[in-house]
Amino acid sequence: METTWHDVIGSEKEMPYFAEVMRFQKERRKETQVFPPEKEIFSAFRITPFCQVKVVIIGQDPYHGPGQANGLCFSVNPGIPVPPSLKNIYQELHQEYGPDFAIPAHGCLTSWAEQGVFLLNNTLTVEQGLPKSHFGRGWEIFTDHVIARINECTEHTVFMLWGSPAQTKGKNVDTSRHLVLKAPHPSPLSAYRGFFGCGHFRACNSYLEAWGKTPIDWRLPENPVRH
Repeated sequence: METTWHDVIGSEKEMPYFAEVMRFQKERRKETQVFPPEKEIFSAFRITPFCQVKVVIIGQDPYHGPGQANGLCFSVNPGIPVPPSLKNIYQELHQEYGPDFAIPAHGCLTSWAEQGVFLLNNTLTVEQGLPKSHFGRGWEIFTDHVIARINECTEHTVFMLWGSPAQTKGKNVDTSRHLVLKAPHPSPLSAYRGFFGCGHFRACNSYLEAWGKTPIDWRLPENPVRH
């Protein structure tokens, strides 16, 4: 039997803090816009089964503009303009792969998630126009546990930690069993301090291949299908 998310984190959902954060976000939806839609809060878990996780990318909180957030960090829904940080991710991919990576016109990263790239935000909900509005409510406890379980229960996983918050989040990852890649955040405020030229995407695939795993095809389809 393949290990599932329920096997490794099911007990967390029975904890009082988890019930409280779920109650909190439901109550806030009665007062204001909360993103992503409730059915998409756990999209990263639904699209990337635990047994298929090969790469972990950690974001902060969901995009806080209408229609943007879809439950996958850095990703936006089809038809939504590509955010600046994701544009810089694309630029780095193009720098690493040249013409083999055509910069897409959309920001939907579902195809990465389907290949085993677990796109996890630190907090899983946010209020419209208010970044970090759901920090400190319990999501961080949950996502810390998720990362700890990936660290403990998988082998030869690649952790891409961009920016100091992500690096703090992944500080306990066992580097003797996993590959940890660190760089500044791809935000326009920091990408030029070392994200550009980091080589993370090729390094990731070289590591996966060295351990007999299928590399990630970072190219994105022209017409993505929203899950």
